[in-house]
Amino acid sequence: MNILDENIIASQRQLLHDRKIKFRQIGRHIGRSGMDDEEIIPLLHQLNSITFFTQDRDFFYRRFCHPRYCLVHLVVEKDEAAEFVRRVLRHPELNTHAKRMGKVIKVTRDHLYVWRLHAQNREILDWP
Repeated sequence: MNILDENIIASQRQLLHDRKIKFRQIGRHIGRSGMDDEEIIPLLHQLNSITFFTQDRDFFYRRFCHPRYCLVHLVVEKDEAAEFVRRVLRHPELNTHAKRMGKVIKVTRDHLYVWRLHAQNREILDWP
C-alpha cells in the first residue's frame, strides 16, 4: 500500500489518481489530520508492506529502516511529487513491495540515496 503524507498537495494526488496509482493519505484515509512525525512511525509499524511518501526531511534517517515499510523522502518541488512517486514505483530496483521493504530513500532529480536495513553505508542509485 502507498501512503502519502499530508504535505503532498491535491494536484499531485489527482495526478496519481489519474495514473491509476493507488494510495491513501494521512489525515484523509488513514491516521488523523495534523499527526506529528513521531506519531507516523508507530502507525506504519501497525501496517504491512507500506511505502510512505513525504516531502518532510525528518524521515531520512537510517534508524527508521524497518522490514514492514519503506520511507521515501521526496526532495523535489511540490508540483513534481507525483512524477517522482511514479518514477520510484517503476525503478527496476524498487518496483515491487518486496524490493522496497526495509529501506529509507531520499529522492532527488539526479539520484536516489538509500539506507537499507542492517546496512552500514548509504547506497546511491541512478535513475534508469
